[in-house]
Amino acid sequence: MTMPVFEEYEPAGDCVCLGCAQRRRTLARGRAIALRGGGHPAARGARRALVLATAAGVVLGGGGSAALAAAGPVRGPGPVALDDRGGSDGPGTPQGGRAPLHGRPAPVTGPRPSSSAAGRPGAPPAVRAIDRATIINRAKIWLDAQVPYSMSEYWADGYRQDCSGYVSMVWNLGTNEWTGSLDTFATKITKEELLPGDMLLFHNPADPNNGSHVVIFGGWADETRTHYIAYEQTRPYTRKLATPYGYWKNSEKYLPYRYNGVTTGVLPDVPVPGAPAAGTAVFPGAAKFGPGADNEHVAELAKMLIGRGALRFYPKGPSSKWSEADRQATQAFQQAQGWTGADADGIPGEHTWRLLVQRQGRDIPPTGRTGPGTAPGTAPGKAPGKAPGKALGTVKPPMAPPKTPPGALPGSAGVPVYPGLQVFRPGQSHPAVLALGRRLAQKGFGKYYTSGPGPRWSEADRRNVEAFQRAQGWRGASADGYPGPETWRRLFA
Repeated sequence: MTMPVFEEYEPAGDCVCLGCAQRRRTLARGRAIALRGGGHPAARGARRALVLATAAGVVLGGGGSAALAAAGPVRGPGPVALDDRGGSDGPGTPQGGRAPLHGRPAPVTGPRPSSSAAGRPGAPPAVRAIDRATIINRAKIWLDAQVPYSMSEYWADGYRQDCSGYVSMVWNLGTNEWTGSLDTFATKITKEELLPGDMLLFHNPADPNNGSHVVIFGGWADETRTHYIAYEQTRPYTRKLATPYGYWKNSEKYLPYRYNGVTTGVLPDVPVPGAPAAGTAVFPGAAKFGPGADNEHVAELAKMLIGRGALRFYPKGPSSKWSEADRQATQAFQQAQGWTGADADGIPGEHTWRLLVQRQGRDIPPTGRTGPGTAPGTAPGKAPGKAPGKALGTVKPPMAPPKTPPGALPGSAGVPVYPGLQVFRPGQSHPAVLALGRRLAQKGFGKYYTSGPGPRWSEADRRNVEAFQRAQGWRGASADGYPGPETWRRLFA
């Protein structure tokens, strides 16, 4: 008898014929998609076992029916829903279930749950401490890489490429969670308490895998707090977008949460068991700060300041090298305490350091507001109507570098300080809008101005900014006509 030759054959993973499309749908329900199609690694071994068992059955004369019955689909880490066909205004982001990081064994924390419990919330692993600057910087990793959305594929860091996998990565949870378990790592807060790094969660128990979504809160887009910056994993790629509160649809169902491991935030802050202190308790000395300083205490200072409202000064995150951003952020915190003159020179002293480490004192107010006991638009210690000087809430960017007009604060590397996205909104009037318009015209992007740029934001400003962004090669939400920190930096570079 001639031994039959068996050859394992698979069509291309992206084959568009109806047969292959139906095959992928069937396999997806059983989590048996081939590796080349993004499926679970165990599926390949099961498929090979099926081929070998079938061969053995033929050789022994028993046929392959018994082998087919014995080799069912291999379950993956949790349930997965098929792609939905939601409208363009919604997230349209079905998700996978709870799972360990891809390519790593699941931590053994107790008896193995039954298959019927897959995807249900379980006891979360130990909370990992993380600061807000790190959370936002991690959110930007996938944003910069333009990670494609997928409910079955995993990025190089082991996290699933859907909305809940993205939040799991941003918070550095060490596992792939889903919308039904993320709240076990967090505490519900109010809209007024939201800070960058928190999340807005919508979990729909009626259709949890195909009707839920979660985003990372990146800060308010306007002073009315009707829009916020959302970092999210959605089709087709990771995106950062000004979003109506709480989302484009089902807005009232999105609830704000704060990760239990965040080490800095709104007072009072509940310490995380085993988490490091916010900063070194002993003041390292004024000599560690100021021009030319380069040490770990500078980065430590920046992280504490970011947790107290200074995120807008650090578009690239904290650094060990002292910069003008550190001085401005420190001065803003000092002015928030009502200090003036030499007490608010932007160099941290022992008292400033103690307030930051112990999370005491007042937080830095949003752009446009001033410290306690001052009139709006007035620097602390100044009478209303006086020139604001170096008051943080009234920063005037230069009209054209390298010259900086009186009263303006130069940023790092000669770039004026980014005033915040809320300045560039319809109806807003600010010196930064005029500076932006003049700079656009200087760069050759002023064709939509009919009477020259002015201090009030207009559609002409937005279209000129969009033209500049498109000239950088950006598309989609990255070229929406509203200048973010990177647009601002490139424009004034």
